[in-house]
Amino acid sequence: MRIPIHAVHPDTGEAEIIGWVHEVRDLGGLTFLLIRDRTGIIQVTIPKKKASESVLAAVKAVSRESVVRVSGPVKPIDKAPGGRELVPDSFEIISLSGSPMPLDVVEKVPADLDTRLDARFLDARRPRVSAVFQIRSTVTRSVYEFFFSRGFINITTPKVVAAATEGGTELFPIAYFEREAFLNQSPQLYKQMMMAAGFEKVFEIGPIFRAEEHNTTKHLNEATSIDMEVSFADHLEVMNILEDLVITTYKTVADQCGDQLSALEIPDLPVPEPGFPRLPYPEAIEIAKRTTGEDIKYGDDIGTVSEKAIGEEMGVHYFITDWPTEIKPYYAQPYEDDPSVCKAFDLMHPRMELSSGAQRVHRHDQLVHQIRAKGLSSDSFEFYLNPFRYGMPPHAGWGLGAERLVMTMLGLSNIREAVLFPRDRHRLVP
Repeated sequence: MRIPIHAVHPDTGEAEIIGWVHEVRDLGGLTFLLIRDRTGIIQVTIPKKKASESVLAAVKAVSRESVVRVSGPVKPIDKAPGGRELVPDSFEIISLSGSPMPLDVVEKVPADLDTRLDARFLDARRPRVSAVFQIRSTVTRSVYEFFFSRGFINITTPKVVAAATEGGTELFPIAYFEREAFLNQSPQLYKQMMMAAGFEKVFEIGPIFRAEEHNTTKHLNEATSIDMEVSFADHLEVMNILEDLVITTYKTVADQCGDQLSALEIPDLPVPEPGFPRLPYPEAIEIAKRTTGEDIKYGDDIGTVSEKAIGEEMGVHYFITDWPTEIKPYYAQPYEDDPSVCKAFDLMHPRMELSSGAQRVHRHDQLVHQIRAKGLSSDSFEFYLNPFRYGMPPHAGWGLGAERLVMTMLGLSNIREAVLFPRDRHRLVP
């Protein structure tokens, strides 16, 4: 626990702290309490022969994870956490914790992930878990600062929509008065519409919803997407922006989150080197075939086993580029000299995909043709297609998964560790 300089009386050296009782150790003549807040832990030492009756009574009554207010002189001591201890003149129990607790905040007794998520409010008191979400907050702030420093406009798009972003059935339907509506899969259509509005550079950080029946360590049904779109740019330019964003975010965390990284036993966060490799799709599937023995054909998507094998060979962040047009969304721009290949890309961490993006189709007739070629009805997308009739500039963009960025940055084993209250096919509460 950090005690601000102004909180320590200059003459008496006394301070007041408020926090949770992390641990209690009774050694007979001495009782040691560790008091925790979000900044850390400080030791409170109670010599039983010198402490007042009111302090001794409160210490005897207190339980772990109770909220307390303690005041007294602060003294340097080498063996104490943070090199200091507080000897209390007063000890007040503000809120007594019940017992037994659903899980052990001190982490002496391990708990499985489901137990932790069921009592997330208590789990998040653990220094390691708190560190993850303090780092995630820093990541979010870094992303906002990155975009604002480059002249982007922050937008907010609807999460209740009338049609799917990309068609298909992976949608959560909801009752919207007399109509059926859906939770949005992506801000894709709306951020493209803002290109027609002349905003030129937009971004959004917000929730997306996918009704996919996954039960894996890297999928969620409600996730946070970092989205951007840029006018008068191609896929190569927005790939460079994405690379810069990832590197900048890592640098910010490495520079500003030393205490949190230490809590996660990451003494030195490696920052990715610039110049992420660009791996064309045909080369990626050749690596997968060679290393896994899987029968992967041109036009197949890259599955989990192949993704892992390619990542192990690449060893760093990298892009998979030049995807077959038929397996990418209708809004991906095909190459002019070979329409069977499109200007789409995925940003990959060696463990998994982090982001997908592309240069977009900006001509109305071509977009209608590609929507129909995917077996979709252009009538369902009329609100989206209409802006393309009135001067749509060339544009490109991407969406980046915030949870996956944090998960891979910190080496977390399950994406649910990177979100406070996960939503998957089995979990709807808390």
